[in-house]
Amino acid sequence: MELEEVLEQCLGQNFVHMIISNPKKGDFAGKVGVRCYEDKGTLMFQFARYQNNQVFHLNYAKEEAKNYILSELVPIYRQMQFFTTEKQYTILISKKGKITIKKKKSGGEKAKELSLSHNRAKKYILEEGIAVPFLQDLGVMTQDGKIVRTKMDKFRQINRFLEFVEDILPQLDKDRELTLLDFGCGKSYLTFAMYYYLHELKGYDIRIIGLDLKTDVILHCNELAKKYGYEKLTFLVGDIADYEGVDQVDMVVTLHACDTATDYALAKAVGWNAKVILSVPCCQHEVNKQFEKQRNLHSGKMKLKTEVMGVSEMLGDQLASMEEVLGPIMDYGLLRERFAALVTDGLRAKRLESEGYETQVLEFIDMEHTPKNILLRAVKKGSPAAKSRKEAEDCERFLKIQPTLGMLLAEQKGDK
Repeated sequence: MELEEVLEQCLGQNFVHMIISNPKKGDFAGKVGVRCYEDKGTLMFQFARYQNNQVFHLNYAKEEAKNYILSELVPIYRQMQFFTTEKQYTILISKKGKITIKKKKSGGEKAKELSLSHNRAKKYILEEGIAVPFLQDLGVMTQDGKIVRTKMDKFRQINRFLEFVEDILPQLDKDRELTLLDFGCGKSYLTFAMYYYLHELKGYDIRIIGLDLKTDVILHCNELAKKYGYEKLTFLVGDIADYEGVDQVDMVVTLHACDTATDYALAKAVGWNAKVILSVPCCQHEVNKQFEKQRNLHSGKMKLKTEVMGVSEMLGDQLASMEEVLGPIMDYGLLRERFAALVTDGLRAKRLESEGYETQVLEFIDMEHTPKNILLRAVKKGSPAAKSRKEAEDCERFLKIQPTLGMLLAEQKGDK
């Protein structure tokens, strides 16, 4: 039996899951997990690549998934295991590319039950069909518990966020009141979701404060919290940078806080020694503006240099500048903007690591739902890490940038 034939049989309604492992080189992801789900009537396959502290997701329909496995994964990995309700396949790939296929029967009805719960539709923490008051009032759910068609993306976003919250539950104490802060809460979909999930469903004693600049939105959210009897859910009008309303915070959340507002929220969280930080950054202009300024300054210097030096003298320079090395990126506005956003989030992650946080950069939700899909999850684990701080500082020095978070953390420590 050929591998393509195995894939044709496995990637169907009887699919349970797949594990691809044992990479040929150490710089590839250690393993790739595959699950399937239904999206608008189409069977989709989600590939999760686990590498270092990050998880990367790709979603394909059947034919795309099959082509991706054959063209991208087979050349990289030595072992694949496919599980269906009827059979289990083990694929072994030798160094020379020889493929050995072994198969055996699956666990029958038990495997079939797993398939039915795993494949047909994604299991959400807040399930469709079960009425949730705040989802109804915020226009996500109808009175009989059905999801409003135009709000399905928001429903998925809320549930995806709660999955991240669920992952960090072991880090939260259950024998005392916990304080959670949501900076830039907006209409507070996620704020209400956290309170409902942690207090109503999980039984945690929590106090949540939502902060935003829009007075009318905050007034409406307070009215809803009072309506539901959420006594420890409060919404305040205020700016992230100036908020001083609490002395101790257990968890800080910031979803789509614009540009440096995310940095102020992260710095506040570090200052409070928050146990958990969940941050989804939004538009990021600061570093891009600094890159553009450097590029314009460099262009002016190069023009002056060509006027006073011969071409042969210029070619004799020992080292190319940062602007020259990164010219293929810096010369194009769209690429420079995206590069700046990635640099910003990478430096934020390193800065959090330098403060003793175990930090992950994760995919928040599929790009089709929102382009702002990077989530920083940081859990306080130990003491400050000098190595991570040096890595961040070296990167900033090379790129000639000064992101806000680094400066705020330095101010907290009294560094010059």
